[in-house]
This record gives sequence, structure tokens and C-alpha cells, in this order.
Amino acid sequence: MTKEEEFVQLIQTNQGLIYKIASIYTRDREEQKDLCQEIIYQTWKSFDYFKKAAKPSTWLYRVGMNTAITHLNKRKKHPNGVSISDSKLDFAEEMDSGEEEKMELLYSEIRKLNLLDRGIVFLFLEGKPYEEIAEIIGISVSNVGTKMSRIREKLKKGINTN
Repeated sequence: MTKEEEFVQLIQTNQGLIYKIASIYTRDREEQKDLCQEIIYQTWKSFDYFKKAAKPSTWLYRVGMNTAITHLNKRKKHPNGVSISDSKLDFAEEMDSGEEEKMELLYSEIRKLNLLDRGIVFLFLEGKPYEEIAEIIGISVSNVGTKMSRIREKLKKGINTN
């Protein structure tokens, strides 16, 4: 299999993961598309450095999250002056209004977290074990546990004050 074929297969297998990363860090559909393209581009640029020691999805999470954080930091330095209102999340119709309200409140509080903490919560909500989160983020497993405890407290405090 050629390098290009391997790359295309990696992207096709993990396109949902790329979209999830883009949507956790952006709200606007156009910006999500741009970020997805940037993640794919950065993945291609670093594809030669991919060591098969890590699972492909773990490596892709790392590249994707680093790209998203860089993208947001650039946007903060060069804002375009256009205000984008908070978009409503699309919930399944079977969710009652009380549950929908709780989910919106939770996501609203998650959006207030710093970029690293937002990434950790995203990985946690994806069901990743602390060991994999540590590998993706580049911190120790005990540091992930400490950060998750602090994040939970921030989220509880934010939710309780609303």
C-alpha cells in the first residue's frame, strides 16, 4: 500500500473523529469545515513522523487537537469582527425539554473552559481512558486525573450558579 493510500484510508476511517474535534472547538459550520481541512492538511504534513507505536486514532486525536488549539489561538489574535451567536445543539426529538436544557447548560459550561481542559473533557466524553488521554495530550496519567477533578468542580460550580 502506498503512503497516499494509507493516508486516505486513515482519514476515511477516522473522519467522524476529525469532525467531532472540529465541532467541539468551533460553532459555525463554515469554520468547522475549515478546521476539518486544516486537520487533514496537518495530518498529511506530519504523516511521515507517525510512529506506528501509537494507535492511529490516538495519534490523530493529538494532531487534531493541537491543530484546533493553534487555529483558535490564531483566530483570537486576528478576529474577523463578525459576532457569531451561540448555536443550538441538535438534540434527538425524543429528548424532553428538561434534558435538553440540562445538556445545553453543560455544553455552555464546557465552552467556557480553556482549550486544554475542553480537549480533556472531549476525550473523556468520548470514553477514552486516562492513559490514552495522557498520551494524546502529552501529560502524565496522574495529571489527567487531577485536571479531571478540577474540571468537574468548575463544571459543577458553573452549573449550580445558573
